[in-house]
Amino acid sequence: MNKNNEWQLGEFLISTDRNKLDIGLIHHLLTTETYWARERTPEIVARSFENSLPFVILKDDETVGWARVVTDYATFAWLADVFIRREFRGLGLSKWLMETIVAHEDLKGLRRFLLATRDAHELYRQFGFDDLRIPHLWMERTALNAYASFDLENTFKE
Repeated sequence: MNKNNEWQLGEFLISTDRNKLDIGLIHHLLTTETYWARERTPEIVARSFENSLPFVILKDDETVGWARVVTDYATFAWLADVFIRREFRGLGLSKWLMETIVAHEDLKGLRRFLLATRDAHELYRQFGFDDLRIPHLWMERTALNAYASFDLENTFKE
């Protein structure tokens, strides 16, 4: 578990090597181009990747996209922070990233794999994700002011 893996598709590379993460760029794009991570500090972004299985897409060592999976590698995983830079969208990279994640050897056989999205349901459905099957079993504990001015109540509303 946790050994670095790499996959090549033409000029693009997906790697799980933390040393290939450009945390400065990832922080900048998460806080300026997403609806879910606008209030994260650089330290929170760095810590979130340190404590996750990272997937970074590179083109000539330039960060093109990424995702991370929080998991115990046995029963549960949560997919988070999936992102493809605007100039690289429409090339099939999000699908390739998802194919790579769901096929990753360390993530096979998990009982539950979750994610949250406001607008990419159809992408994730292609990879077996669906609405909660038994929603009345699920609860959450949310710190509404975890990032100070972060507005969780409205973040995922369309």
